[in-house]
This record gives sequence, C-alpha cells and structure tokens, in this order.
Amino acid sequence: QVQLVESGGGLVQAGGSLTLSCAASGFTFRQYNMGWFRQVPGKEREFVAHIRWDGGLTAYADSVKGRFTISRDNNKNTMYLQMNSLTPEDTAVYYCARMTDYSASYYYTGSYNYWGQGTQVTVAS
Repeated sequence: QVQLVESGGGLVQAGGSLTLSCAASGFTFRQYNMGWFRQVPGKEREFVAHIRWDGGLTAYADSVKGRFTISRDNNKNTMYLQMNSLTPEDTAVYYCARMTDYSASYYYTGSYNYWGQGTQVTVAS
C-alpha cells in the first residue's frame, strides 16, 4: 500500500536550517507529482511547496519562497524540503503528500490523496 514517511523535524533556533525527508513506498514514485504542506493547531493545512514528477518544475508558497527548496531523488524514492532562515512563524507539523493523477491545482489539499503522518518543526525565537 502507499506509504509516505516524513522525517527530519525538530527544534531549531530562529535563523537556523532543517531538511525534511519524505520516504515513499508502495507506488511508482517517479510517476507522481508531490507536495509539502504544513499545519498549525486550529488552522487549516496550508500549501508549502510542490514538485513535478521529474523534478523539472517546482512551486512555492509566497511565505517560503527564497528560503525553502523542494527536491526529489527518484532513484531513492525520496522527496526533500530544505528549509533555511527559519522563523517562529514556520513552526508547524509538516506533511508530505502525493498528488492525484488528475488534479491540476497543486496548492489545494484536495488535489492530494495520500498523506504522511507529519513531522513537527518548532522554531524558537
């Protein structure tokens, strides 16, 4: 079955960096567009970044553009999110997700049908 497992979260000081990983299994990873989302308690899950199946196209939320970098290694069935210049506003649970075969709106949670369990990122001021 499809599995997405995030790792790499933790506690970091403001201005610091973290790299999240998403290990995929149970499907042909190289065929699917993927995304990262994040959620703070009491708020809706929000789009962070998206990457096309071949890594040739990426997109970012305005709030992370220039600080975060999404990438993937199709040989390792793994997606990454490099996060630099972190601020307390980046504190959230981060989720990786697999896009459906037919969706076009990469920023919309409904366009993704498989999700990982999430990894907590906490940025201390």
